[in-house]
Amino acid sequence: MLVQRASEANVKLFNERVLKEATDDFDERHILGQGGQGTVYKGVLPDNTTVAIKKALVSEPDEFINEFLLLSKVNQRNVVKMIGCCLESETPLLVYELATNGTLFDHLHGSLLGTSLTWECRLRIAIQVAQSLAYLHSSASVPIIHRDVKSANILLDDKFTAKLADFGTSRLIPMEKRELVTVVKGSLGYLDPEYYDRELVTEKSDVFGYGIVLMELLTGKKAYYSERPRESRNLVDNYVSALKQKRFHEIIDGQVMNETNQSAIQEVARVAVECARATGDERPTMEEVAAVLEALEDKKAKHHWCDEYPEGLIGVQILSEQGETSGENNTS
Repeated sequence: MLVQRASEANVKLFNERVLKEATDDFDERHILGQGGQGTVYKGVLPDNTTVAIKKALVSEPDEFINEFLLLSKVNQRNVVKMIGCCLESETPLLVYELATNGTLFDHLHGSLLGTSLTWECRLRIAIQVAQSLAYLHSSASVPIIHRDVKSANILLDDKFTAKLADFGTSRLIPMEKRELVTVVKGSLGYLDPEYYDRELVTEKSDVFGYGIVLMELLTGKKAYYSERPRESRNLVDNYVSALKQKRFHEIIDGQVMNETNQSAIQEVARVAVECARATGDERPTMEEVAAVLEALEDKKAKHHWCDEYPEGLIGVQILSEQGETSGENNTS
């Protein structure tokens, strides 16, 4: 079945020997990243194309097969492109286009933290990820719930174009249903409360995770800090508390604070809270979110559901109470 699907989707079938040679027999020097589903290696194919090769954990072949089947259905510029696969190896191998600039997590929190992400770049990344999720939810041949939207699953190419990746836990939504009951899988700090409490996953679960990514882009802070007291571990709790107490200036990233387009920043701050509301019915769709952010980039009017959010929760002075160009960035 997989061979037939690969042929139908124009996905190349690779020989295991070719992929071993491309990675020097999966030498650890070529490791790009490791996760719960496997290890990703940088490889060079015989035609000198540089690619990312994902090798499944022996214990997780089903999630790899799931990722293969889903990505074979997807064609959107901000979803990582699957070039091919190898089905003759002991564990499945998937071959992707290589995003050469690491992950959004790397740039905000990790090995590439010193790089400069301007507000313009952050807004563009937010728009591209919103567009990719809107496509998965509303425009794919069968709607797809990603289930693990987080900054570590957003790849960046050399032009800082965002590519949504890691579809191992994603699920197709049967056309007659808009929600699924499933075993809880995901990442701390990004889990939809409804998903966690009721094992109920919908498109709005992705909206919640996306809202947390927006908060990361605005604050430069991680979604979850395991070493902190329980009440302050989640970014969403700290973020909403700061907005309610009109001390957003304390948590916003210093580089974002120094940008001149403060009205757009405040609008994105408001959208982030809307996306992370406690119940899915209160959250916007990803199509609505994409429309709002695209309008900000185009300097158009905001979407109607943004008007429903209390202006006083954020307030027009949130970024200037300590001085608009203070540049202070609270990293505690």
